[in-house]
Amino acid sequence: MSLRTPLGVVRGLGSAKEGVNHWWWQRITAIALIPLALWFVFSVAALAGAEHAIVLLWMQSPVVAALLILFVSVVFYHAQLGMQVVIEDYVHTEWLKHACLLALKFTAVFLAVVAVVIILQVALGTGP
Repeated sequence: MSLRTPLGVVRGLGSAKEGVNHWWWQRITAIALIPLALWFVFSVAALAGAEHAIVLLWMQSPVVAALLILFVSVVFYHAQLGMQVVIEDYVHTEWLKHACLLALKFTAVFLAVVAVVIILQVALGTGP
Protein backbone atom coordinates (compact mmCIF):
# COMPACT_ATOMS: atom_id res chain seq x y z
CA MET A 1 0.00 0.00 0.00
CA SER A 2 1.30 3.41 -0.98
CA LEU A 3 0.66 6.67 0.76
CA ARG A 4 1.13 8.61 -2.47
CA THR A 5 -1.85 10.22 -4.15
CA PRO A 6 -2.66 9.32 -7.79
CA LEU A 7 -1.33 12.72 -8.85
CA GLY A 8 1.91 12.08 -6.99
CA VAL A 9 2.31 8.73 -8.73
CA VAL A 10 2.06 10.16 -12.24
CA ARG A 11 3.93 13.40 -11.60
CA GLY A 12 7.30 13.43 -13.31
CA LEU A 13 6.38 10.75 -15.87
CA GLY A 14 6.28 13.23 -18.70
CA SER A 15 3.69 15.60 -20.02
CA ALA A 16 1.07 15.04 -22.64
CA LYS A 17 2.79 17.74 -24.73
CA GLU A 18 5.81 15.58 -25.64
CA GLY A 19 4.33 14.12 -28.81
CA VAL A 20 2.97 17.33 -30.30
CA ASN A 21 6.07 18.02 -32.40
CA HIS A 22 6.09 14.45 -33.69
CA TRP A 23 2.37 14.64 -34.46
CA TRP A 24 2.80 17.90 -36.39
CA TRP A 25 5.67 16.53 -38.47
CA GLN A 26 3.61 13.46 -39.38
CA ARG A 27 0.81 15.74 -40.60
CA ILE A 28 3.14 18.12 -42.44
CA THR A 29 4.92 15.30 -44.26
CA ALA A 30 1.59 13.64 -45.09
CA ILE A 31 0.30 16.89 -46.61
CA ALA A 32 3.58 17.40 -48.50
CA LEU A 33 3.36 13.89 -49.89
CA ILE A 34 -0.02 14.49 -51.52
CA PRO A 35 1.19 16.75 -54.37
CA LEU A 36 4.58 15.02 -54.55
CA ALA A 37 3.01 11.56 -54.88
CA LEU A 38 0.49 12.78 -57.46
CA TRP A 39 3.31 14.37 -59.48
CA PHE A 40 5.38 11.18 -59.24
CA VAL A 41 2.52 8.84 -60.22
CA PHE A 42 1.43 10.98 -63.18
CA SER A 43 5.03 11.44 -64.33
CA VAL A 44 5.78 7.72 -64.21
CA ALA A 45 2.47 6.96 -65.94
CA ALA A 46 3.35 9.44 -68.69
CA LEU A 47 6.72 7.72 -69.11
CA ALA A 48 5.19 4.24 -69.36
CA GLY A 49 6.57 2.50 -72.41
CA ALA A 50 9.19 5.20 -73.01
CA GLU A 51 12.70 4.24 -74.01
CA HIS A 52 15.48 4.20 -71.44
CA ALA A 53 17.13 7.28 -72.95
CA ILE A 54 13.91 9.30 -72.65
CA VAL A 55 13.57 8.41 -68.95
CA LEU A 56 17.22 9.39 -68.37
CA LEU A 57 16.67 12.73 -70.10
CA TRP A 58 13.58 13.29 -67.96
CA MET A 59 15.54 12.55 -64.77
CA GLN A 60 18.39 14.84 -65.83
CA SER A 61 16.12 17.87 -65.69
CA PRO A 62 17.10 19.93 -62.62
CA VAL A 63 13.47 20.43 -61.59
CA VAL A 64 12.68 16.72 -61.88
CA ALA A 65 15.84 15.74 -59.98
CA ALA A 66 15.01 18.22 -57.20
CA LEU A 67 11.41 16.97 -56.96
CA LEU A 68 12.60 13.35 -56.88
CA ILE A 69 15.06 14.12 -54.09
CA LEU A 70 12.36 15.99 -52.17
CA PHE A 71 9.89 13.13 -52.70
CA VAL A 72 12.33 10.45 -51.55
CA SER A 73 13.42 12.48 -48.52
CA VAL A 74 9.86 13.18 -47.38
CA VAL A 75 8.80 9.55 -47.96
CA PHE A 76 11.59 8.16 -45.81
CA TYR A 77 11.08 10.75 -43.06
CA HIS A 78 7.32 10.14 -43.00
CA ALA A 79 7.84 6.37 -42.93
CA GLN A 80 10.35 6.69 -40.10
CA LEU A 81 7.91 8.80 -38.07
CA GLY A 82 5.13 6.29 -38.57
CA MET A 83 7.25 3.27 -37.71
CA GLN A 84 8.56 5.08 -34.63
CA VAL A 85 5.00 5.35 -33.31
CA VAL A 86 4.38 1.65 -33.95
CA ILE A 87 7.59 0.66 -32.14
CA GLU A 88 6.90 2.97 -29.20
CA ASP A 89 3.35 1.62 -28.86
CA TYR A 90 3.96 -2.10 -29.28
CA VAL A 91 7.50 -2.87 -28.09
CA HIS A 92 7.41 -2.91 -24.30
CA THR A 93 10.93 -4.08 -23.40
CA GLU A 94 12.93 -0.87 -22.97
CA TRP A 95 16.28 -2.07 -24.35
CA LEU A 96 14.56 -3.67 -27.36
CA LYS A 97 12.50 -0.54 -27.98
CA HIS A 98 15.63 1.63 -28.00
CA ALA A 99 17.49 -0.85 -30.22
CA CYS A 100 14.60 -0.94 -32.70
CA LEU A 101 14.32 2.85 -32.77
CA LEU A 102 18.05 3.20 -33.36
CA ALA A 103 18.00 0.60 -36.13
CA LEU A 104 14.97 2.31 -37.69
CA LYS A 105 16.63 5.72 -37.76
CA PHE A 106 19.89 4.38 -39.20
CA THR A 107 18.03 2.36 -41.83
CA ALA A 108 15.85 5.31 -42.87
CA VAL A 109 18.81 7.67 -43.16
CA PHE A 110 20.93 5.09 -45.00
CA LEU A 111 18.21 4.28 -47.55
CA ALA A 112 17.37 7.96 -48.08
CA VAL A 113 21.03 8.82 -48.68
CA VAL A 114 21.43 5.91 -51.12
CA ALA A 115 18.33 7.03 -53.04
CA VAL A 116 19.50 10.66 -53.19
CA VAL A 117 22.98 9.62 -54.37
CA ILE A 118 21.47 7.47 -57.13
CA ILE A 119 19.17 10.30 -58.23
CA LEU A 120 22.12 12.70 -58.31
CA GLN A 121 24.24 10.23 -60.29
CA VAL A 122 21.53 9.87 -62.92
CA ALA A 123 20.78 13.60 -62.96
CA LEU A 124 24.45 14.46 -63.42
CA GLY A 125 24.96 11.76 -66.04
CA THR A 126 27.56 9.83 -64.03
CA GLY A 127 25.37 6.89 -63.06
CA PRO A 128 23.49 4.10 -64.78
